Amino acid sequence: MAQEKKMVEAITSMEEDFAQWYTDVVKKADMIAYSSVKGCMIIKPLGYAIWENIQKEADRMFKETGVENVYMPMFIPESLLQKEKDHVEGFAPEAAWVTHGGNEKLQERLCVRPTSETLFCDFYANEIMSYRDLPKLYNQWCSVVRWEKTTRPFLRSREFLWQEGHTAHATAEEAIARTELMLDVYRRVAEEVLAIPVICGQKTEKEKFSGAEATYTIEAMMHDGKALQSGTSHYFGDGFAKAFGIQFTDKDNQLKYVYQTSWGISTRLIGGLIMVHGDNSGLVLPPRIAPTQIMIVPIQQKKAGVLEAAAKLKEALSAFRVKVDDSDKSPGWKFAEQEMRGIPLRIEIGPRDIENGVCVIVRRDTGEKTEAAIGTIAETVGALLPKMQQDMYDRAKAHLESHIYEATDYESFCDIINNKPGFVKAMWCGDSACEDKIKEDLTATSRCMPFDQTPLADTCVCCGRKAKKLVYWGKAY
Repeated sequence: MAQEKKMVEAITSMEEDFAQWYTDVVKKADMIAYSSVKGCMIIKPLGYAIWENIQKEADRMFKETGVENVYMPMFIPESLLQKEKDHVEGFAPEAAWVTHGGNEKLQERLCVRPTSETLFCDFYANEIMSYRDLPKLYNQWCSVVRWEKTTRPFLRSREFLWQEGHTAHATAEEAIARTELMLDVYRRVAEEVLAIPVICGQKTEKEKFSGAEATYTIEAMMHDGKALQSGTSHYFGDGFAKAFGIQFTDKDNQLKYVYQTSWGISTRLIGGLIMVHGDNSGLVLPPRIAPTQIMIVPIQQKKAGVLEAAAKLKEALSAFRVKVDDSDKSPGWKFAEQEMRGIPLRIEIGPRDIENGVCVIVRRDTGEKTEAAIGTIAETVGALLPKMQQDMYDRAKAHLESHIYEATDYESFCDIINNKPGFVKAMWCGDSACEDKIKEDLTATSRCMPFDQTPLADTCVCCGRKAKKLVYWGKAY
């Protein structure tokens, strides 16, 4: 018990210091290690296994919509990057450059990709000739580099893993439909797989992606009330196509420019997973994403028949991701370690349980203990895991909904932002000067203009002029 207590004490309470709690969990759950490259992390097996499961689920959903995977080079010639003015300006402060190849100075600098729009555009310019070549529905899984000044594991690092989809279409309508479709795929990944409820909407002009005509987003709320932009989908119109000369001969024999989209999610989803579901004992992983769904802990394992019974349980549960902890650590230590790592279910089995034909199931999210018959364990677990997944979503949804406020005047708006963690719904005139003022006064930003635009008032919460849009505002990671 002393060892168990020591492990839990190693985590700062989230109520005391949420930022420190997050860092403690990431380290103590053994998800990452710090590397000798400043601002870059080593993703350890647990962290990477979670990413693999996110990748597997998202990739399956992408492919159901016709998307194919490709891979682009990690280097972008400077001249290529310069072709789309807004795009290059947006990424210039974060760009990392290669100036030498071996001992030779390069004639042209190469940017280590911060994103791959320009590479896909260059490729499409040579690949797309006719309407028969469209649509192009491509995605790549890769890493990108952005030279961030302040970094935090999973949330912001100089190199991170992600996917980036880049599609080309014959019409604006097709491209807009694809932009919206991929946003809905991201909503499903967040809500159905990660048990994280999100708000879907459009970014303001100020917050949209560099070079896009429109950016759509899924915004999640963390346990501390801050927002995490968890996935974005961008409609490019024909701006990139004109910059890169991506033209095709249409059915009417006319030469036309394609319309494009781009969309991405990254390892920051793992940060979201930690901050939405975690508690003061460590990670709490939803069953669909947990690398290990069930850990079997033999009690008094040196006694005859206990390890054999644990092995039989594992065999009976082979349809799930299941392990047996037969290490020589104490049961208390094993329990604390598995709680730290967020394993959804723990099954305990000892000599008395074997005698009675039962085992004890413990839920990670609630700590609830139940006795279950060994003979029907697969059916019991098969019903319990989906219930746990749904319960975790429902709790996160209740937290989100109870931390959304409304404001119709600036005084109450400021009061809520300063004193109540969460999102504030308020009307906006559409002027970026009001966004700037709110950010300067309150360090809060527009999170999105939700698709449900039911107005709260006629005037802007900031300046009092005629309102154009309902916006969710909040502080963010």
